[in-house]
Amino acid sequence: MVDTTADDLGLRLLDAMMMHVPFDGWSQAAIDNAAKDLGIDPLLARNALPRGPLDAIALHSVRADKRMVEALAARGLDGLKIREKITLAIRTRLEQCEADRESVRRAVQFLALPLGAPLAARLLYTTVDAIWRGTGDASPSEEFSFYSKRAILAGVYSATLAFWLQDDSEGRAETWSFLDRRIENVMQLGKLRARVDPVLKALPSPLSALIRLRDAVNARKTG
Repeated sequence: MVDTTADDLGLRLLDAMMMHVPFDGWSQAAIDNAAKDLGIDPLLARNALPRGPLDAIALHSVRADKRMVEALAARGLDGLKIREKITLAIRTRLEQCEADRESVRRAVQFLALPLGAPLAARLLYTTVDAIWRGTGDASPSEEFSFYSKRAILAGVYSATLAFWLQDDSEGRAETWSFLDRRIENVMQLGKLRARVDPVLKALPSPLSALIRLRDAVNARKTG
């Protein structure tokens, strides 16, 4: 979501921002302070993150997705049931962000604003897509189940993220119990898809809102 020629600098700025975001939020001030810490010309920093905090949040989320997928590949998922794979993926994604939980909270707050809503939708789609692909799902995008599975998972992931952000239990134990309940209630994929697919197909858009999110992601990559 950021100009690839500026990715390295953008990631350096992102790392340097992490100590400022809890105080300055995801803001241009946090980016400027990070640039100052690194001794980088502010103009170069703004070129690396031309949309300011939007690009910084996007980098943070996409990198977290990548780290989750790498962790799942390193761990190996052979022998796990699909619900176990999904549970592990979501837990891995959140646990890897534990040190930056306040920054994630600030990002969620920022993306809840009208300016951040389009990016929030794209990042949610990207994350649930990464979870499915990271757990071995190879469904072609031409199949409708590709989208219904991602729509279901978007609800599970969003609810769990919100719970995790306010959970003060030891080891986030209450979050993992919440996640288990959500998976038990929602991720019965065979039965649930049979109920969800007809509903999604009946929407005004023939391929549902999730497909429009996918298209927005693709447009952003090629734009």
